[in-house]
Amino acid sequence: MKGSDVGIAEVVKNFGNFKVLNGVTLNIHKGEFFSLLGPSGCGKTTLLRIIAGFESPDSGLITFDGQEILSLPPNRRQVNTIFQNYALFPHLSVFENVAFPLRIRKIGRTELAQRVNEYLKLVQLEGQAQKKISQLSGGQKQRVAIARALINEPRVLLLDEPLSALDAKLRQHMLIELDEIHDKIGITFIYVTHDQQEALSVSDRIAVMNSGDLLQVGTPYEIYESPATDFVARFIGETNLFDATVVMVEKIDNGSEEKEVEYMVEVETEGLGKMKVTTIDRVELGNKVSWTIRPEKIVIGKERPGTRRGDINLLVGRVEEPIYSGFQTKFYVDVGNKEVVKVIKHHAKYSDEGPEIVWKDDVYISWGAADGYIVEVKR
Repeated sequence: MKGSDVGIAEVVKNFGNFKVLNGVTLNIHKGEFFSLLGPSGCGKTTLLRIIAGFESPDSGLITFDGQEILSLPPNRRQVNTIFQNYALFPHLSVFENVAFPLRIRKIGRTELAQRVNEYLKLVQLEGQAQKKISQLSGGQKQRVAIARALINEPRVLLLDEPLSALDAKLRQHMLIELDEIHDKIGITFIYVTHDQQEALSVSDRIAVMNSGDLLQVGTPYEIYESPATDFVARFIGETNLFDATVVMVEKIDNGSEEKEVEYMVEVETEGLGKMKVTTIDRVELGNKVSWTIRPEKIVIGKERPGTRRGDINLLVGRVEEPIYSGFQTKFYVDVGNKEVVKVIKHHAKYSDEGPEIVWKDDVYISWGAADGYIVEVKR
C-alpha cells in the first residue's frame, strides 16, 4: 500500500463558545477509502482541515504512520485536498493546472510532461490537455482537480464534498470513477460527505458524526444493518423507529461459540403491541429501548401470510399513501393508534406476484424478528 495510516486521538476544536469537535478519536487504515459522514455543521470538514493543516485543534493528536504531524506545515504533510469548488486556475490550460504542483517543485521539463500526461490519462483527459478550464464540463473540471491533487503522489488524499456541484447522474458516474482511481493508486482517501448513498457506495469504512461527536465507525453493511444510535438509524437510509419496553429476553442458540451472542427480545411498543426483535447487547426486563425495522425488510400483501413461525411480527393496516418510483413502491401503512409504518416493495419482475396494492387497501405487513434491531437502550 502506498498510503499512510492516519491516527486521530482526542481531537477537540472550538470556535468561540461553539464546540465543533468533542474529543474525536479515530484510526484510518493505510489504503482505505474512508468516509466522514454527517449533516452540515457536524464537524467533518473541520476535522478534514485539521488533518490537512489548514486548522489547528485546541487539543489532541494527529499522526501519519505513528508520526505526529501537527507541528508540520501543510506542504510537508504528504497530503493533498480536493475542495468543493475544485480551486482550479481559470486562466491556465488543463495541462498547466495539473502541472502546477510540479512547477513549484522545479521538476524538469521532460519528467514534468511525462507525469502530467500520465495523470491526465488516469483521469481520462488525455485529449483535453490544451483546453481552458472554462471550456470543460463539471465532471471534467473535477477530473482536473483529481489529477492535480494526485500528481505530487501524496500518501493521503482529502476530499471535501467534491461531487456536490454536479448533477445527480454525473455525481453517480464520477463516484464510480473516483473509486476506480482509488483502486489503481492505492493511497488513503478520506472523503467528507453529507450524502449517505455516496458513503455507502464507495467506502471501505464510514464514520458517522453529529454535533461534533463520533457516533459509529464501521463498514457500510455494519452501519446500515446495525446502527448504534437512533440518529444513525434515521440518518443512514429510511427506517421505522419506535420506542418500547422490554418484556422478554431469550438468548438465541446459534450453534457456535465463535459467533457473537444474540438475544431474542419481545418489546411492548406503543401503538403496535408486542413485537419481537433481536440485539447483540444484553438488555434487561423493563428496559426502555428504541428499535428499528428497515422498510424494505417488511412484506406487504392483501392476504394474511400463512407462516407458523413464532418469530414473525404481523400487523394489519390500511394504505394511506402509495408512492411509485419505477424500481420500487413505497407504502405508508396506517396500523392504527396514529402509527404509520413505511414499507418498500422492490419490483424485481415485469409483473410482481400478487394483486396490485393501491390507496386505501387493507393490507397485512410482516417481518421476522431478525430483521428488527434494538439500536439504543435508554438509561
